[in-house]
Amino acid sequence: MREYAKVVIYPKDVANITGKSYRSSWVLLNKIKAHYQKEKHQFVSVQELCDYLGLSVEEIASYI
Repeated sequence: MREYAKVVIYPKDVANITGKSYRSSWVLLNKIKAHYQKEKHQFVSVQELCDYLGLSVEEIASYI
């Protein structure tokens, strides 16, 4: 498996991956935070995004 430089995912990254707008991506990240019971100051990881969306890290590697 390839080593990734990014661990944290941002709305801009989610927008590139999903094709959604920045605002929709921000809302999706907040849903993921709620799903994983994270606090507002905590980040969403690439792995958590992949698990939530049902994608593999390898599928989104070229987008991040």
